[in-house]
Amino acid sequence: MINQVINADTFGFIAAFLTTIAFLPQVIKTWRTKKAEDVSVVMLLTFIIGLLFWIVYAIKSNAFPVLIANIVTFIFNVTILILKLIYGKK
Repeated sequence: MINQVINADTFGFIAAFLTTIAFLPQVIKTWRTKKAEDVSVVMLLTFIIGLLFWIVYAIKSNAFPVLIANIVTFIFNVTILILKLIYGKK
């Protein structure tokens, strides 16, 4: 029984890590190039709202890997949105 919980959490943390860091290259690229014309504001807003729902779900269901992943992903995507708004005006 303990092995099943550990295995489930292990898969959860690996999935959380991989899906979270997937946004890091976009943050870095947007920051370095100071260009964000190819980034969709509608997609970012929709995704950010979805992340907020995932965060609430994770809190209510005590899903720690889901909570951590979505908080970090939320921060990355809000950063991308802010950079889009800043650099999109040029």
